[in-house]
This record gives sequence, C-alpha cells and structure tokens, in this order.
Amino acid sequence: MHRTTPPMIALKRLLLGGTLALLATSFTGCANNPPAASTPAPAPAQTSANNSAAASTDTYNEFETTNEAVNFLGGSAEGIAKLLDKAFADQGRPNAYIKGEEAGGAIVLGVRYGKGELVTKSGQRTTVYWQGPSIGWDFGADAGKVFILVYNLPSTDLIFQRFAGVNGSVFIVGGLGMNYLRSQNIVVAPIHVGVGLRLGASVGYMQFTRDQSYLPF
Repeated sequence: MHRTTPPMIALKRLLLGGTLALLATSFTGCANNPPAASTPAPAPAQTSANNSAAASTDTYNEFETTNEAVNFLGGSAEGIAKLLDKAFADQGRPNAYIKGEEAGGAIVLGVRYGKGELVTKSGQRTTVYWQGPSIGWDFGADAGKVFILVYNLPSTDLIFQRFAGVNGSVFIVGGLGMNYLRSQNIVVAPIHVGVGLRLGASVGYMQFTRDQSYLPF
C-alpha cells in the first residue's frame, strides 16, 4: 500500500536540499575565484631612483655645466672647474644659467650693468638685463663675460626681481670670481672673468629686468 508523504515533511526536505545546493555553489565560487592580491607599494629604492631620474631631466649636471662655462668664458678651465665644484657642493644642481656680458666700475660706491640670455633646462631662452650698485672696499673697473648659475627657478618670469648679495660668499680662483645672491629660495651665482681690477669684497644686489635700464638703484 502506497503511503503519502505528509506535506510538512516534504517541505523540510525541499528546504534542506536547497540550502545544501546553495552552500555547494558558494564553496565552488570561492575556490575558482580567489581574492585579488593588493598591489604592493613602490619600494623605497624604486621611489628614490624615480626622484633621481626626474632631477636629472630638470637640472644640469656638473659636467655639462662646466663644459658650457668653459666654452663661453674661455678662461682657465681648471679655475672654472674649481668654482663650479664649490657651487655644486653648496647649492646642488642648477636648473638654468645665464650667458652674458657685464661692465662696471667703482670707487667705494660702484655700479654694474649687464645683458645676457637665460637658458633653462627645459629649453626656454629669454633675454635679460641686469644692473645694481655695490658698496664696500671696492676700487677699479672691469668689463667682460659673465656666466651665472641659477638655482630653484620655478619659472622664467621669476628671474625679474632683485637678488641681494650673501655676506661672505665671494670666492676667487685664478683670476675668476664667484659670489652668491639670493631672493627667497632662488639663488644666482655669477662667475666673472675679464679685464680690469676690482679689489675687495663688496656687498650689493643685482636687479634683473626685461628691458635695459641705466638706473642701478
């Protein structure tokens, strides 16, 4: 005699079968799709290498700077190299330079005027003028070429301002002279070579302008 399954027992069996099927599907999905591994952060050495690569493309190294300065100034290669060694040790790598000519004179109170071309590592070229006074134990006159290292220049427009001389930053090697002038984080380091004689270490400033001016103040 055939016995009919009570409705309650049939419902329990149906729910139990559905639950087991759902669990089996879940375990199968987890096994086939493991959690994705997180992307590791760049190693410190890799980050440092990337920063060094960026610096090398945005600034001049000592070899190319020395080569530019020696070819332009035409003075003692050894003396220029020593001054650049000092500049690189003190200030690091420049991101621009100025090649130009300057004339000036002094009897205690001095003046100087110059014109040149600003060249950035990115390839921008801009004509610049400069002038300024100098006060100190300074006698004589000079005229000649000047090569100016420029540090931390964010844009060419910011060269057009006044740079004050840094006390005690005059360096003389083999008839060449270099000093530092600063405006906030931007530093310029003119290297002079030419005829004439300027005695003493004067303190003054350089005012860079877009147009030529005969007013040094």
